Amino acid sequence: MEDMEQKIESTPKKKGIRNFWKGALCGALFSLVICTIVMLAIGVFKKQVYSGELVSAQTELKLRNIRSIIEEIYLYSDDIDEKQLQDYIVRGYVAGLQEPYTVYYNEAETTALFESTSGTFGGIGVVIMQDRTTGLATFTTIYDGCPGKKAGFKSGDIVYKVNGEDVSGMDLDSIVTRIRGEVGTEVEITVLRGETGEEYTGVATRALIENDTVEYEMKEGKLGYIQLTAFESVTYEQFEEALEKLTEQGMKGLIVDLRNNTGGNLDTVCDILDLILPKGTIVSIKDKNGKGEVFTSDDKRKLEVPLVVLTNGYSASASEIFAGAVQDYKIGKLVGTKTYGKGIVQNIYSLGDGTSLKVTSSEYFTPNGRNIHEKGIEPDVQIEYVYDETNPDKDNQLDKAIEVLKGM
Repeated sequence: MEDMEQKIESTPKKKGIRNFWKGALCGALFSLVICTIVMLAIGVFKKQVYSGELVSAQTELKLRNIRSIIEEIYLYSDDIDEKQLQDYIVRGYVAGLQEPYTVYYNEAETTALFESTSGTFGGIGVVIMQDRTTGLATFTTIYDGCPGKKAGFKSGDIVYKVNGEDVSGMDLDSIVTRIRGEVGTEVEITVLRGETGEEYTGVATRALIENDTVEYEMKEGKLGYIQLTAFESVTYEQFEEALEKLTEQGMKGLIVDLRNNTGGNLDTVCDILDLILPKGTIVSIKDKNGKGEVFTSDDKRKLEVPLVVLTNGYSASASEIFAGAVQDYKIGKLVGTKTYGKGIVQNIYSLGDGTSLKVTSSEYFTPNGRNIHEKGIEPDVQIEYVYDETNPDKDNQLDKAIEVLKGM
């Protein structure tokens, strides 16, 4: 997200809690709508997901035959974990949908899932994205001073094993759950180095992660720069403060950097956009029955200076809502590369026993009615990032954004 090692404490929002969850890729990846409803697991499947029998008589018979064979001849039958068996039955049922963003979570995974909005958790200080085609999970950001950095991990590392367990076929949230844990405990992670393909194993001691999602500074020429690493519950206040500070310093133009921002809360991105957009639609969502909701901005506040938004292939979900609205209203220019392309919404349902189900429930549309799922958003000015070995701090995309901003 790991999208994620960057979730923070919830604060009251004016539009309710609807989180854009980072799915696999992401989910990172990637971050969407939270609507927790407590109900019995059987009731969820029968009433809300599947109108017929939970399983066919033939499938039930097959399960009984499998159980019988295991009880009679399985060498390690005395070690069977009944709870784990039941978890895997349900997990397999959901996985049969073959839709990467609809996922079943056991108790531990559910705890980690909701912990991601608490603001403090035991992690290693990294952001992870997952490629929807290959399923490979990659570290996209390693925060300075955090355990992941100290353990020697690098941006671009592909996560292969966690504590010796192969995680290459897992969804992103399951991988994140295994990386997180109690503060002070160790986690061993094996990665494949993106540039060489060689294996590297590092051991990180989990620490209390309290990530700031907003960084800002005034660039030369009174050009404000705000980097958003996620859209979490606290991001709105952090962004508002950054915008006010830069405005007080006489900002003449603004760059918002959404590169590697895998998404987050729907409410947060809408609240932030309400600070810069004119009156009108921010985003609309619609379910399979055509029912939905429209999120709007008022005209109390809007940005009065030129705007450039930086994007790349890891700008996903809530980031794309931001970029799409800016582009549709023509209040700024997008610079960088095409965004990831995640234009769907997930709801989280509690199953009443500590487990939960994340299910894709609707799709979203930009103000002009664009659905960008699996398409992404093309920037107005296309420029690939080029790493400069002689000057690692050089950022040619940011340089281009400044150039474009000066010309607006």
